[in-house]
Amino acid sequence: MAQPGLGIRFQRRFLAARQLRSFPWPELEQNLRAAPDSTLLVDILHQTILHPLCVKYPPSTKYRRCFLTELIKKHESTAAEPLDELYDTLADVLNEEEESTNCYKNYLLPRGECVTLSESVAIISAGTTGLVTWDAALHLAEWAMENPTVFSNRTVLELGSGIGFTGIAICKTCNPKTYIFSDYHRCVLQQLTENICLNGFVLEPATTQDIQRECQGQEPEATNYQKPKLIVAELDWSSVTEKQLLDLQPDVIVAADVVYDPEIILALIGVLQKLSPARADRKPPEVYIAFTIRNPDTYHLFQAELDKVGIRWQIIPAHSNSIFLWDVQPNVTILQLFL
Repeated sequence: MAQPGLGIRFQRRFLAARQLRSFPWPELEQNLRAAPDSTLLVDILHQTILHPLCVKYPPSTKYRRCFLTELIKKHESTAAEPLDELYDTLADVLNEEEESTNCYKNYLLPRGECVTLSESVAIISAGTTGLVTWDAALHLAEWAMENPTVFSNRTVLELGSGIGFTGIAICKTCNPKTYIFSDYHRCVLQQLTENICLNGFVLEPATTQDIQRECQGQEPEATNYQKPKLIVAELDWSSVTEKQLLDLQPDVIVAADVVYDPEIILALIGVLQKLSPARADRKPPEVYIAFTIRNPDTYHLFQAELDKVGIRWQIIPAHSNSIFLWDVQPNVTILQLFL
């Protein structure tokens, strides 16, 4: 597959606020030395900072400032002609109000659509890590988009949805019949609801009044895909009952980055055990769990605990497309579980 143009590669990384070291800076410098005019820089500027998505849903002020500073450094290190627009744009960013606790990230989908998320600028916020998007969620969404038939016209339950990236991406690209987002932390549920509405979806009326209020005042993005039925469920793994899970009736269960602590592993397996008999009259749901292997001991504990309760598992082969994670090779694994 031919590599996209330099401006597009900058755009994808910038709009999703990926780490600046992942940008193709050496190639930019090489191009500027070969053709020292402002055309390429103007193109990159308009594909990134001045892109309509960035103007409407900007990354953090700090991120935009650092990006522009680096862009100016590359420009000044070559014989490229001066470009006032670069400095004017940096001045505009420097004059903005104080940094907000939230920022936006925009993930471009293959068909030209976008997943826009409001995220915390801090990895840990309000006592939780659930207010940011982790690489396992991006990896799971990539795999889902390569395997849409797993989700098409089916009821999907996501455990630990966080702020919603995986589910929103699946809803925009895989045509599920129903998608049930779930989490437990109140701040996460509020941010999740805001992001669902931000991406043009309408929650089912059965969703709580608090959640409905979160949607009011949101300006949804224009959409052209078939809208599934969307539900946000407050799900406490330690107390959820078999009846509550039975009422959800999932055909497919997904989760991303929920295997990182021994206590959470045991609670997750408890939920999966409750889901196993929840479909006595039909085949059990398909289960796909994606996680970054940060600590091999935790990974092996998860596998051992699955074996202990008789839940079979297999590793899903790595997918070939790299839609969101071009800049890294994350140590992410997807396990399919058999309840």
